[in-house]
Amino acid sequence: MKKSKKLINSSRRNFLAGSATMAGLAAVATTIPTISIVEAADAKKPDAPKSLPDFVKWKKGSTLIVHSDKGIETKRGDIGAGIVTPLRSVYIRNNLTTLTDKQIGKRSNWKISIEGVKKPTSFTLAQLQSMGQTTVATVLQCSGNGRKFFPHKPSGSKWETGAAACLIWTGVPVSTVAKACGGIVDNAKFMTGTGADLPADNKDPKANLVERSVPRDKYEDSILAWEVNGVDIPNAHGGPLRLVVPGYFGINNIKHIGKLAFTAKESEVKNMASSYRVYPVGQKGSPKFPTCWEMNVKSWITSPMKKAKSGSVVISGVAFGGTSSVSGVEVSVDGGKNWNSAKFVGPDLGKYAWRQFVYETKLKPGKYNIASKASAWSGTQPEKRMENNRGYLNNSWKDHSLDITVS
Repeated sequence: MKKSKKLINSSRRNFLAGSATMAGLAAVATTIPTISIVEAADAKKPDAPKSLPDFVKWKKGSTLIVHSDKGIETKRGDIGAGIVTPLRSVYIRNNLTTLTDKQIGKRSNWKISIEGVKKPTSFTLAQLQSMGQTTVATVLQCSGNGRKFFPHKPSGSKWETGAAACLIWTGVPVSTVAKACGGIVDNAKFMTGTGADLPADNKDPKANLVERSVPRDKYEDSILAWEVNGVDIPNAHGGPLRLVVPGYFGINNIKHIGKLAFTAKESEVKNMASSYRVYPVGQKGSPKFPTCWEMNVKSWITSPMKKAKSGSVVISGVAFGGTSSVSGVEVSVDGGKNWNSAKFVGPDLGKYAWRQFVYETKLKPGKYNIASKASAWSGTQPEKRMENNRGYLNNSWKDHSLDITVS
């Protein structure tokens, strides 16, 4: 336990040092160590639920829904309990098997190569940690969050709302690393991250390699992270080093990153060329269709879930704007016929994090459909989902509404 205390104290100093520009700092600084202590304790518990795969036995099974060993969802009622999601309850979405401690080796020796710069260089994790650091709060969300609501039952985990979390990342700015390499080459249009988790016996790297390209400009606010919520990034969440691209869907936040390149063209691997593309039902993915980059504005209610007592009822939930701050949330208790403004509560962790909201109203006994609708600079959360073959980008307020009984 001494080792955990040392890590927590060090992480708290790092968090405070790197968060000076984040609104609500005073409130957050008091919560982060508490979350880290609980997570460190839970990670050591030997009696994790048997339904969880071995590599995440340290998680809190009662807050999770296991779809498969590569798809584990946070229960809706456990999402909004705090502004920052405890690691023990964060969802899992893996394209490949998580690397083991043996495969990773000594974490400080982990290497990443930087290419598409004027002085291509490889750095160890220890070297990156000596180059400076920053802290950013972001929503991490799978592109298929909300897939459960699509009527054509697309393949993949049937996520409802739980393939999302709000997390605090610490690492070195990609801009700092690029500068140390002499700057980015002139013809680069994309930043391409490549995971180092491809099986050694793989015969078709393009089919299985986790590699994603995002617009070059995203390097300015992206980081190479080694900590999340004040602790070393667990293997299950892409440790020891993960690319964090704020405001972009989870697939772009490359786990176990081993190469970062500035490229003239998008990657041609399956995960970029055909997967994670938004295309009509019944068709096949290809580069001609939009890819899952920026998250869209979204919100959902987390309480009450099914029942409430008549009289004063407090409706609460979370909302975010993707690459911009969420500007407001409205709540309806009659299936969207009438809307009233909710208020934000708790700290503002910056434009890439979600905000908690509440709306208090008086309800008589009966049945109600409650819904939330968020707004940001990019627009307002729509009533209907955008139908597409793989069930991506669902931010429909109607799909995410809840039927409750007031007694």
